[in-house]
Amino acid sequence: MQGTCGLCCPLIGLASGLPPVLCVYLMCWMRRAVIAKLELRTEHSLDTLAQMYHTMVDFSERYLERAKDMKNRLGFLRRRNESPGSNPACKLDKVMKSVNPAPEEALKWGESLDKLLLHKYGLAAFRAYLRTEFSEENIEFWLACEDYKKIKSQSKMTSKAKKIFAEYIAIQSCKEVNLDSYTREHTKDNLQNINRTCFDLAQKRIFGLMEKDSYPRFLRSELYLGLINQKKPNSTLSS
Repeated sequence: MQGTCGLCCPLIGLASGLPPVLCVYLMCWMRRAVIAKLELRTEHSLDTLAQMYHTMVDFSERYLERAKDMKNRLGFLRRRNESPGSNPACKLDKVMKSVNPAPEEALKWGESLDKLLLHKYGLAAFRAYLRTEFSEENIEFWLACEDYKKIKSQSKMTSKAKKIFAEYIAIQSCKEVNLDSYTREHTKDNLQNINRTCFDLAQKRIFGLMEKDSYPRFLRSELYLGLINQKKPNSTLSS
């Protein structure tokens, strides 16, 4: 109020010789100018607050992703300590004794992740490797989705769907996989009408994550290189 009057007083003095109507017009114009200036300052302050808010949200999301990753790693260590007989090397040895693929066959796994997962030995080897990366929950979730799509009973499908969501998708679940918020909410909504496609999007996301990150590293690992470079045993014995 004082600011408005202070700005208007000089005009009143200058306009003392003008008609009263013109003086009133000048006072109203000055008042509108002051109000517009105040609104501009308010708008600028709101923009600044909005920028601060978005910055805080971005930081929170990055921190949450790191926290999830650390939680999954610690969860793996806890499960490994609780299950002393679950050494991935032991599981891999069992498969090796029953399958023992030739180097030429192992080379085909390098063509695509699909070919790797379709082979019993290849799946076991990749799973063992994921354990060394503390990300075995990705292949476990993918396999759970594959088993889920084979279920025919609606009641069993409903029970399995809830179990998969609680174990792998729900926030802070024991084997939570790394999904974006849209996929997580989309999958949650699918549970309102359970069918064989409930987890298709989430399974596709995790497959893409493995294909982009873990699979290329697996192909460069000592485990895989040892398989494709193994020597064939001699077919005949010297006398």
